[in-house]
Amino acid sequence: MDKEKITQGVRLILEGIGEDVQREGLLETPERIYRMYEELVAGYQEQASLHLRKRFHTDQNDMVMEKGIPFYSFCEHHMLPFYGTAAIAYVPNGEVVGLSKIARTLEVYAKRLQLQERLTAQVADAFMRELQLKGVMVRIEAEHMCMTMRGIRKPGAKTVTVVTRGVFAEEEKWQNQFYWMLERR
Repeated sequence: MDKEKITQGVRLILEGIGEDVQREGLLETPERIYRMYEELVAGYQEQASLHLRKRFHTDQNDMVMEKGIPFYSFCEHHMLPFYGTAAIAYVPNGEVVGLSKIARTLEVYAKRLQLQERLTAQVADAFMRELQLKGVMVRIEAEHMCMTMRGIRKPGAKTVTVVTRGVFAEEEKWQNQFYWMLERR
């Protein structure tokens, strides 16, 4: 990341809205914003394949699901946050990954400027590409601040995206099991 460009950009925005960049409360704001972006868009510095490298052999070929995975991302159109939860399920093909790696894979793509639709597909495609699974299904439900705090202003409205690959796209029974497991507590 280019610290100088980001801090200068923040100064220009502050000046553009009529603020005094020398005001005490704003003196360190450009630096704070840079550090914030270092953390919030760290996904550009990571690759999902690194998280999915560690695998364990299994003879099991029943669905594995991680649900209720919280995430935060930024809408690429307005650079405002969107946040929610994801459910990721897969049918292994001889190997499984550690459970934390499922959430870490989501984070790689969530910590970038995003569209929810793309985020959902990127997660599914990473699992299929790296693990050669029998299938994967990803469901993301999120609230977008560009819908709630500006524009149409509809707090609480949620966007749901679903991507299916492999057996989840080919056989309805896998989708039915996914939704059944999703609703179970």
